[in-house]
This record gives sequence, structure tokens and C-alpha cells, in this order.
Amino acid sequence: MTGPVRILLADDQPLVRSGLRVIMADQPDLEVVGEAATGAEAVQLVGDVHPDVVVMDVRMPGMDGIEATRLITAGPAAARVLILTTFDEDDHVYGALRAGASGFMVKDMALDDILTAVRVVAAGDALIAPRVTRRLIAEFAGRPEATPAHPPRPLAGITEREREVLTLVGRGRSNTEIAEDLFITVATAKSHVSRLLTKLGARDRVQLVITAYEMGLVTLTG
Repeated sequence: MTGPVRILLADDQPLVRSGLRVIMADQPDLEVVGEAATGAEAVQLVGDVHPDVVVMDVRMPGMDGIEATRLITAGPAAARVLILTTFDEDDHVYGALRAGASGFMVKDMALDDILTAVRVVAAGDALIAPRVTRRLIAEFAGRPEATPAHPPRPLAGITEREREVLTLVGRGRSNTEIAEDLFITVATAKSHVSRLLTKLGARDRVQLVITAYEMGLVTLTG
């Protein structure tokens, strides 16, 4: 990517947008190119200002962040969506990830972590913290309508080692932690994750987490 990361802020709270804008203004590699107070405005602005990353709140009046994310990621824009949420209050994070979000951050994160999250997503990776992974699985598992309707089915073309790696990804392990758990190098762990992304047709690590749960590799108890 050449030039600064172009960012669209979507949040119905002006104070939140203002705070993020001020923080990002001090970063030479980040540029806020637009602000939206609703999901509908965010969808419209994506086509107008062509951001690289949309920092999206979940709860907004009218069209919420989940529907806006679905429309943005399904449309022609190349923008990636990073969900911004007060996680303890929102029970829609799973839906947002299924809608195509590349990850999420919580509003009480450290400022450096917020900036890092934006850069990670802009670079084409996904951001999903281990503590949030556990909460995500817990929320998903707790909903009867979200429980897999069929027994776990075989993952065609996946080796036993790749199954182990997918299980650990689903538990929120980083590549370094996977390497330690399986007594392999970090480079080998990265290679396994890359092959899983290709074999499963997953866009990013977030989708691997979802797949691990839906295939029954990860449960609420681990």
C-alpha cells in the first residue's frame, strides 16, 4: 500500500469519532477521510471517499453496523471493516464477523492497540484477540439458533496436523502460541495457517475461528 491508510469512522457518538480522529491525525501513516453517524451513511461514504478501512460501531440508529458491514463487504468497494464495540454490552459480534468484518476492537482498548488494529486490518490481515475469541465462541454457543444443525462433518483435504492448528486458531492462539503448543517453529505454524486459509477458502483468521466452531473443533469448554 502506498500513501497513508485511508480511514472512514462510523459511530453515532460524535465524541468517539472526534477522539479517534484526533488520535489518528498524529499518525503520518493514517488519514481519516470521512465520518458517518449511521450505517447507511457509512455505506454511502464508502463509495464516495474510497477508504481502505472502515472503523465501524455495531449499535447505530437505523441501519446498524452489522448490516452496513454486510453491504460494504459484499459490494464493489475494497474497504475492509474493523468493528468498534463495547463488547460487554454487544451480543452481535458474531453476526458482524459473519457479515464480513475483518476483526474488531473494543472502545476501552489502549490507544496504541487501536492504531495497531487499524494497520493490521489495512495490511490485509485479521485481528481477533484471544480474550475476545473466547467471548465470541461463548456468545455464539449460547444461542440455540446458532448451534450447528448437523454433527461435525469431516474437513476434506485437511491433514491431522492442520486440524490441530485449526483447533488452536479457534481457541484464539497466536502463531507463536500454536508453535509452542505443537512444538514446531513459528514459520511452520504460519505455513499451516496459510494452507488452511487456502484449503477452506477463508478470507482471514476470523473465518478460521468461525469454521473451527462450526465444525465442532472448538466448544465452550475448549
